[in-house]
Amino acid sequence: MEIRRALPQDIRELLHCLKMRSKYAVLLVFVISLVIIEKENNFISRVSDKLKQSPQALAEANSTEVSPAPAENGSLASLQELDAAFSQLRSHLYNITLQLAGDGDPGPRRHILLMATTRTGSSFVGEFFNQQGSIFYLFEPLWHVEKTVTFLPGGASAVGSALVYRDVLKQLFLCDLYILENFISPAPEGHLTPFLFRRGSSHSLCEEPVCTPSTKKVFEKYYCKNRRCGPLNITLAAEACQRKQHVALKTVRIRQLEFLQPLVEDPRLDLRIIQLVRDPRAVLASRMVAFSGKYETWKKWASEGEAPLREEEVQRLRGNCESIRVSAELGLRRPGWLRGRYMLVRYEDVARAPLQKAREMYRFAGLPLTPQVEEWIGKNTQAPRDGNGVYSTCKNSSEQFDKWRFSMPFKLAQVVQDACAPAMQLFGYKLAGSPAALANRSFSLLEEARPAWVT
Repeated sequence: MEIRRALPQDIRELLHCLKMRSKYAVLLVFVISLVIIEKENNFISRVSDKLKQSPQALAEANSTEVSPAPAENGSLASLQELDAAFSQLRSHLYNITLQLAGDGDPGPRRHILLMATTRTGSSFVGEFFNQQGSIFYLFEPLWHVEKTVTFLPGGASAVGSALVYRDVLKQLFLCDLYILENFISPAPEGHLTPFLFRRGSSHSLCEEPVCTPSTKKVFEKYYCKNRRCGPLNITLAAEACQRKQHVALKTVRIRQLEFLQPLVEDPRLDLRIIQLVRDPRAVLASRMVAFSGKYETWKKWASEGEAPLREEEVQRLRGNCESIRVSAELGLRRPGWLRGRYMLVRYEDVARAPLQKAREMYRFAGLPLTPQVEEWIGKNTQAPRDGNGVYSTCKNSSEQFDKWRFSMPFKLAQVVQDACAPAMQLFGYKLAGSPAALANRSFSLLEEARPAWVT
């Protein structure tokens, strides 16, 4: 065990020396890694044999109670712990190897915030960053925060909620994932939780060493999709965040850009904000499908004309459009604190040319677009039809982005146009003057994107 504890320090010293003195450091690191792996495998094999021979003696030596389970089960549990420790060592060596193999300094740590509203394509665009292996990506971490502040006694004002969101975002960008333990319900025990919202939408939370062995009889409300993992270990997730070169978060719960000024000016962060917008007519059409119960009055009014469209619902729509417009106008004015750190992106432009827009977003963030991201975009934007489910990120993007116009009643489009005209004008969405214009594919409802949207 003394030899095993000493190995990592020796390796770090050797790697440092190799990095300074030899262009063949990467090859030697791989050789050293193979040697360590072989030694660890032999060590695990010896421990396994010893556990099988005398699990009782091992338990007494550690002053712990003997498990009533069969010896084979005890051996398996111990081996899983050893394997997890070995995986962390292997991951550490791999990260060092990547750094030595890279083209010099990887550059400053970037922090990217994808700021949107529901049904604007933010899950799809967020995958552009989720697929980049050097980025620690979180999908809607403020979901838990919203649930908590909404149900507090007396509720919380929009300003109060925005301030809480901002402070939580700051800690998450700094890899303090423990901040979420104050909002996840039921509360995590021992920094373990199976209830982190949409965990499977973040590759960083579903890869080793964050993906721990699954646990029997533990209900996983949010789980990894492509591999079986145990409850999320927040400590391992925070450590994984620290190891990644960059951090990206996607949220639909921040609308007031001005509240983010302290984050932009924080010297610990190199924050880039991408605001994603979409034609409000398309947003409403999508919400009426995804959140059917909340938009029952809209649907009845549009299809039957039986239920009157309440004024407060129209005002809510107008308020949503105005909050988006106000934030965008602030960003496009380029105040000193935001200059070079704000980018406006229309979902329709992403859908028509996803690879081009991905390159623009990465260039804005100061990051290289990797082949893995390009491959994902190619595979997920040429589907014969939209993927199953309202949250699918598999799109035939060039054909699907404006299909809403062929199913939306013109009178419903008129309501949106009247309520959201200032925002639509700012973002280059044309108004339809008649039912024929709305359903005429040859009549584009989209103006050309403006260079000024990329600051």
